Amino acid sequence: MARDNLIYWTGLGLIVAVFAVIYFTLRLRWGLALTAIRDSEPAAESVGVDNYRTKFLIYFLTAGATGSVGALISLQKLRISPDAAFSVNDWTAFVIFIVVIGGIGRMEGPLIGTIVFFLLREFFASLGPWYLMLLGAVAVVITLTMPKGIAGLLAERFDLQLFPLRRRVHFIEQDALEQPGKRQKPGASTHNTDLC
Repeated sequence: MARDNLIYWTGLGLIVAVFAVIYFTLRLRWGLALTAIRDSEPAAESVGVDNYRTKFLIYFLTAGATGSVGALISLQKLRISPDAAFSVNDWTAFVIFIVVIGGIGRMEGPLIGTIVFFLLREFFASLGPWYLMLLGAVAVVITLTMPKGIAGLLAERFDLQLFPLRRRVHFIEQDALEQPGKRQKPGASTHNTDLC
């Protein structure tokens, strides 16, 4: 029991640490550099982004986080065999399902996808071999009806974001610029433009 508690709290701390690193990396200038590299590597290089250094940092952080999660999983399993460590279902199909259902390109996506996956697994587990077919049907329906996943739907419909990463330009009204005595409230604007 003490071992399970230790693994649980270590896993929870690891999730919080990984999400914090991802969030703050994307909110800093590294996030803008990554957006520029994603859009066009030559254009990013032309405005001063060091593509090699930026990619190296991201690969370094990703390898560290992946290695930490793998170490935690191997501690939990007690016995590692090739079938358990490299299972197609556990490490490929379910992970893709979680990301597609939750929403690709959003930090909330994997969290929402994981919650939905575990709820569906609990409801469908008693159905035997139909379980995987029903998961596939749910994935197809959500992909066709919500191409950006559940997190994308929540962000578009309700403007709900747990981790706001987009940068927005706020334009000040022309009247406020012409009247020097009148001050505009911070955040009050007539136009919003998303940059990323």
